[in-house]
Amino acid sequence: MTTEADRRVALVFSLFDANANGVLEADDFEIMADRVIREAHASGQAAKDAMRAAFRRYWRTLLTELDENGDGEISFEEFTACVLSPERFDETVAVFAEALAALGDPDGDGLIERPLFMALMTAIGFEPANIDALFDAFDPSDGDRIRVETWVAGIKDYYAPGKAGIPGDHLTVGTAV
Repeated sequence: MTTEADRRVALVFSLFDANANGVLEADDFEIMADRVIREAHASGQAAKDAMRAAFRRYWRTLLTELDENGDGEISFEEFTACVLSPERFDETVAVFAEALAALGDPDGDGLIERPLFMALMTAIGFEPANIDALFDAFDPSDGDRIRVETWVAGIKDYYAPGKAGIPGDHLTVGTAV
């Protein structure tokens, strides 16, 4: 695993620990889903339901695959295995990525505007300056928009242990993880 991947996994663990108690629990994923869905003002109910289902699936997959001691919580040490064994999580990450990107494209034109991207990523807990840098790394069009598939691919890359120098690395710059 690269140093960049180490930083990415540490950051995402800290963000998923929505109640900041040091472990991941089912409630953390409900809190995160509520935060993200609250920012999806223009999205339809089906897209919001898909996002909530993706967060719940993410939690169930982590619990099933990583809860080594059966305590119903995921420690940071347990969580790192999701990056070390990406093949166990590829499908769950793909569902999550597609649901999040769909919220970013409520009009279905295949493009995500910066303000909504910023709002959704801020709801997850990323730093605004880092979100801006990520959006810029996705090479937005003249209308300051990125393609849905670009964001989906970027989310998937974020969880790849061998990747370095990817747009998602902008999310860890200057963060205390």
